[in-house]
Amino acid sequence: MDKMLYLAMNGAKHVEWQQATTTNNLANVHTNGFKADLVSFRALPVVGDGAPTRVYQVDNTVGHDLSQGALQQTGNDFDFALTTPGFFAVQLPDGTEAYTRDGGFELDATGTMRTRSGLAIVGEAGPLQVPEGSKVDVRQDGSVYAVPANGGQAQEVGRIKLVNPQQPRDMYKGDDGLFRQSNGEDLAADPAVRVRSGALEGSNVNVVDSLVQMISHAKHYDLNVRLMQTADQDARQATQILTLNS
Repeated sequence: MDKMLYLAMNGAKHVEWQQATTTNNLANVHTNGFKADLVSFRALPVVGDGAPTRVYQVDNTVGHDLSQGALQQTGNDFDFALTTPGFFAVQLPDGTEAYTRDGGFELDATGTMRTRSGLAIVGEAGPLQVPEGSKVDVRQDGSVYAVPANGGQAQEVGRIKLVNPQQPRDMYKGDDGLFRQSNGEDLAADPAVRVRSGALEGSNVNVVDSLVQMISHAKHYDLNVRLMQTADQDARQATQILTLNS
């Protein structure tokens, strides 16, 4: 009875974790560049006395869905979307690099290109700074040009560092939603990554699939709770029988 109770309790706990992952995906359905987390169950054998067929389940984070999200045309000169696999490189406050698909940028008071959360956009040859009063023109290869407001000649100020990991499974997503390499190293720029101006990439979360998963998780959780209740009832009845026979 104790084993049945433990197995059911363990199953309920891991289903609850999966439900939290699915809920987080749904909460970010309108987050630009968001990539859905992927989780699954795997079975592990129970070692000890009893039937050798006993197994318990644990949730297993298998990575992230890096498929392209829908592109939304905004017409904003500071909105950019990647049309190929890859990431924009950004600089964290501690000086290290991280990677994102969210191309909503802006200029700060010094003319430095930043994400709308305040992180500096990494350029292939240093920080990307645009002269005051200039418009920004970003080409498909990530080259950044400053266009004078008076209509003068455009001047190249740098190129956004665009990266594409050879092994996407080596990337992990932090609590801040930014991607990093598991080995802690910075990725090299990839000239094959392409940018589109005036657009943003939406979340790739499938709302219908996520809702179906939430219903499935809820039913699975309820099944495990009922197993725990059954184990408890069986234990009580066994105790009563032993008491009567003593």
